[in-house]
Amino acid sequence: MSTLDELCSNLPVDPLPPTRKRNPVIPHAPVRNHRLNPTEQKLAVRNALRYFPPATHVELAAEFADELREYGHIYMYRFMPTIAMKAYPISEYPSRTKTAAAIMHMIMNNLDPCVAQFPEELVTYGGNGQVFSNWAQFRLVMHYLAEMTDEQTLVMYSGHPLGLFPSTRHGPRVVITNGMVIPNYSSRDHYDKMFALGVTMYGQMTAGSYVYIGPQGIVHGTTLTVLNAGRKYLGLNDLSGKVFLTSGLGGMSGAQAKAATISGCIGIIAEVSYDALKKRYDQGWVLEMIDDVDRLVERVKTARLNKEVTSIGFHGNVVLVWERLAEEYEKTGELLVELGSDQTSCHDPYSGGYYPVGLSYQESQDLLASDPQLFRQRVQDSLRRQIKAINSLAERGMFFWDYGNAFLLEAQRCGADVSARDDPTGLKFRYPSYVQDIMGDIFSLGFGPFRWICTSGLQQDLEVTDRIAQEVLESIVREGLPDNIAVQYDDNIKWIKEAGKNRLVVGSQARILYADQRARVTIALAFNRAIREGKVSDYIVLSRDHHDVSGTDSPFRETSNIYDGSAFTADMAVQNCIGDSFRGATWVSLHNGGGVGWGEVMNGGFGLVLDGSDEAHQRAENMLNWDVSNGVARRSWSGNANAIQAIQRAMAADPRLKVTLPNPVDETAF
Repeated sequence: MSTLDELCSNLPVDPLPPTRKRNPVIPHAPVRNHRLNPTEQKLAVRNALRYFPPATHVELAAEFADELREYGHIYMYRFMPTIAMKAYPISEYPSRTKTAAAIMHMIMNNLDPCVAQFPEELVTYGGNGQVFSNWAQFRLVMHYLAEMTDEQTLVMYSGHPLGLFPSTRHGPRVVITNGMVIPNYSSRDHYDKMFALGVTMYGQMTAGSYVYIGPQGIVHGTTLTVLNAGRKYLGLNDLSGKVFLTSGLGGMSGAQAKAATISGCIGIIAEVSYDALKKRYDQGWVLEMIDDVDRLVERVKTARLNKEVTSIGFHGNVVLVWERLAEEYEKTGELLVELGSDQTSCHDPYSGGYYPVGLSYQESQDLLASDPQLFRQRVQDSLRRQIKAINSLAERGMFFWDYGNAFLLEAQRCGADVSARDDPTGLKFRYPSYVQDIMGDIFSLGFGPFRWICTSGLQQDLEVTDRIAQEVLESIVREGLPDNIAVQYDDNIKWIKEAGKNRLVVGSQARILYADQRARVTIALAFNRAIREGKVSDYIVLSRDHHDVSGTDSPFRETSNIYDGSAFTADMAVQNCIGDSFRGATWVSLHNGGGVGWGEVMNGGFGLVLDGSDEAHQRAENMLNWDVSNGVARRSWSGNANAIQAIQRAMAADPRLKVTLPNPVDETAF
C-alpha cells in the first residue's frame, strides 16, 4: 500500500493482502485478558468476519482465532497499511470535501509511531486508548471519508463505522460514540469481554475522537500544575534546585519531563519500559537516563546543589525510587524531593497500566499473560508499598497530589493508607486532586486546553498562528482584566511566546494554549481571517482536550471540586456533545471512560475546521462560546465563586445568554 489513494480505496479483499506479523522492534500493547468461554470466542471471530465476504472466511477465521488466543483481541494485523503512518498535508488526501481530508489528517496523526503508544494495536495513549478496535475499521473509515460529501455524516459506534448517512452541510461530518454501555454493565469485567468481542472500545479522551496532538497536549496543563504547586505548597515562584518526582513516560505522561524543565526544577520520571523512556529521550523530552537507583540519588544531590534544571528518566519502577528516598531521609535527615505525583495509567492497573515492583517490563508482560490473578496481587502490593513510602516522605514535608489518573482511587481499593482522616464518606483522600487544589478554579474561570492543528503540515503556518494567538492575548490584557484573570493571561502569554523554542511538536504541526472563552473565540476568528487572507496556507483544525471546563464529568478528577452532590452526574458532558453538534462542530464525540477509567467518567469532545469562510466564522463563534459557557454555568450553579464571576462576565458580553445563578444560602435557616 504505497499511496494515500490506494489506502482510501476500500478494504482490500480480492485478493487479500498477505499475512503480517507484529513488528518486533516497536512497543506493543499488553495481552488483553478477556475471559471468553469457547462459545464467546467463536462469537468474537464471527463478529470480526462480518467485515469480509464469505469467500475469505476460511482463511481469516483461523488467523483471527489465533490473534484472539495469543493477544486477547482481534487486531487484524494483515490489514495494517504499509504506507508510512503520519499526518500528511491535507492537500494530499483523496476526498470530495477538504473537511473530510482534515479528519483523515487527524486520524493518521493519532496512529503515527512517533505519537502513538502502541501503533500496531491502534492505541494512542493511556495503555488502552484506542483510535479503532481493528485495522478493518481504520480502512473503512478512511474510505468513507474519501467518499463523503458535505451532505453526509459518518456515524461511528465504538470504532465501528456504521456508515454514511444523509445529512446537511450544517451538521457534523462525523459523530463518534465510544463505550456507550448500559450503566449497570459499565464495569471492567464487562469491558474486557465486550472489547474482546469487538462490540465496544475504550476511546480514552482524545484517541477515539481523533484529536490527540502528542505529548504536548498536556505539557501546558502539567506546567501550570507544577508552577502552581510550587507557589501553593512551597511558597516559591522559583523552583530551581527543587525536585519533582513522578512516573510514566508513555503517551500523555511523557509531558511531565518537559513540564519540569519549563518550570525550572529537577524532574525525575520513572518508567519501566526502556522503549518508552528511550523514545522520549530521543525526542528531547527527557534530558538524562539513569538505571541505577543509588546513582540516581547521587545525581539528584549534585543537581540540587548546583540548582540545575533537568529531567532525569529513571529506567525502573518508581516504587524503588520512593522507597530509596524515604530510606535516604531515615539515614541522613535529607529530604531529596519536594513535590510528588504519579501519572501511570492507573485507570487500568491490572491490564498493563501499572507494573509491579520486582519484575522487569518483560517479566511483567509475561506474568500478565500467564497468571493475571497473580499479576493483580503483585500490582496491589506495589501500590501499598508506594503509598507507604509517599506517606513517610509527606510527613517530612514533601507535597504530593493526585494527577487524576485514578492512582489514589486504585490505591484505596487495594487497602493502601490514603483515605482522609476526617471523611466518613470514604470519598476523600489524604492527598488532594490537582483539580481540587490547583486546576479546578482555573477551569471555573473558563480556562482550558484549547488546541489547533495546521493541516498544511508546515512549520511556518504554526509560527504564524503562535504570533496571532500572542497578539490576541496581549490585546485583551491591554483592555483591562480582573486580577485573578489577568494572572492567567500573563502565564499564557509567556507560554505562547516560548512555545517554539521549547520544541513541543511531535507529529502534526499543533499547539496547545490554556485560554478562556473570550480568548478562544477571538483567536479562532483571527485564525479564520488569516486563512482567508492567505497568511496561513491551508485549513486549521480547532479542538481541545476533553479534560476541560465543559467536556468531562468525573467525580475524582474534572468535577472533583463540585460539592453540591452533582459530581457523579453526567449531564454536562452529554449536553456539551449535543450542543456542539448543532452549533457548528465538524465532528463530535462522547466517551465512557477516559483519564480515570471505564465507568468512572463521561466526556465529550469536538473538532472544528476553519477554512476562511464566513460560515466557519459563524460556526466558531456559536460553538466555542457554548463549549465554554456550558461548563462555567454548571460550575456556577454549584456555587463556585470563580465560575459565578466568569458567567456574569459572559452574560454582560452577550445579552442573549441568560443563566440561572445560585442565591446565597442562609446557613442559619436550617
